[in-house]
Amino acid sequence: MIARAKSNREFVDDCWRGILRSNLSRRIAERPESAPARTPAVPPGTGPGSEPPAPSRRSLRGLDWFVFFVADVQTGFGPFVSVYLTAQRWTQIDIGLILSVSGFVSLIGQMPGGAVVDAARSERFVAGIAVAAICVSALTYAALPIFPAVFGAAILHAAASCLLGPAIAAISLGLVGHAAIGERLGRNARFASIGNGLAAAAMGACGYFLSARAVFVVTVLLLIPALLALRRIAENEIDPERAHGAPPRHVAKKPPTRRGALMRNRPLLIFAGCLLLFHLANSAMLPLVGSVVTMKSARWATLIIAACIVVPQLVVAMLSPWVGTRAQVWGRRPLLLIGFAALPIRGMLFAFFSDPSLLLAVQILDGITASVFAVMVPLVVADLTRGTGRFNLGQGILGTATGIGASLSATLAGYVTDRFGFGAAFGTLAIIALAGFTLVWFLMPETRPGKLNEA
Repeated sequence: MIARAKSNREFVDDCWRGILRSNLSRRIAERPESAPARTPAVPPGTGPGSEPPAPSRRSLRGLDWFVFFVADVQTGFGPFVSVYLTAQRWTQIDIGLILSVSGFVSLIGQMPGGAVVDAARSERFVAGIAVAAICVSALTYAALPIFPAVFGAAILHAAASCLLGPAIAAISLGLVGHAAIGERLGRNARFASIGNGLAAAAMGACGYFLSARAVFVVTVLLLIPALLALRRIAENEIDPERAHGAPPRHVAKKPPTRRGALMRNRPLLIFAGCLLLFHLANSAMLPLVGSVVTMKSARWATLIIAACIVVPQLVVAMLSPWVGTRAQVWGRRPLLLIGFAALPIRGMLFAFFSDPSLLLAVQILDGITASVFAVMVPLVVADLTRGTGRFNLGQGILGTATGIGASLSATLAGYVTDRFGFGAAFGTLAIIALAGFTLVWFLMPETRPGKLNEA
């Protein structure tokens, strides 16, 4: 019995060995003689032409709050500078000189600022340096309100602002990539708008209840949370190549496009011309409204103008994320046409109506335009400079065109007003705005990826 059981067990073992040997022989026979080496798996988001991996929620929230606090900080250098220096018994000539120097540095610093951000390997570091420079400038205003110190502080602030704007746009592009940059820019515009509105109210209250100097102290204090928010953005999640509009690191490396080549980029130059005409018409419009309201009701002028500033900010906060989303679906051109069309309509309405309640209603159009421009300007630049490595220089070119238009606007409007009256001035600005809209309609191509070459 025992011998029979043993033989049965050996028989079963032999059968299993035969099955295993046959399976192994079949696998060897089916295997190619020279099997290719296994290629390592490509991590998601690193294949050719793909976008970078999705950034963490911490980094995105950090960018939200950095934009918010930077908007707060920049608000302190607006009209409050004139109020503060007037309280320090400066002459209007000296105040005008400080403002003119600041504007001139902002104008000539746009393209160099963009080029510096393109050359930097850490956009977050550039943003931090710019914020620190603004902090030094604010401290100088508060501590040393004498002409040489304030003159230097104004230059430092203007130069830092030329770096800070492109750095924020570069961080945004480096974090989310071209595919999601429209929505990200809309979110940036929302947080900037909320920051501007809240900061204007807070600084106005500080100036009223404390002193004009307190505005700059608050500005310095706001820089601390701005830097803390910047630290929350993970450096390794910002793709430096995409932040400059260059091809990703895993794509065949090629040198960035030469700086002068952007000056031959026809769609970019057309867009720069459109923006010059737009700001030539737009910049003087609200100051003219302020003059009209003051002549009719000096008591309520400040309150009405403040409301005219706040209303567009509310519209921007509500509308800009929607603009960013629609830009990915509709394309850029339809939204640009909407933004440009609102300005000539606004100018003509200002020419015929001066009732304060109607003026506030007309300012909704300014909010629509601001919502479109806050998203579309950097988005169109990202489209037109994609693969060149010159995204921030492209922003600087458009910033220069914007500055030229804005600087000439007040002079033109003042001349026409003195010679022909407010109605003629608003009408002139509306005609210039209509020329900008016409230029977009006939010459500006669609820049959404895949559509530019077709146009």
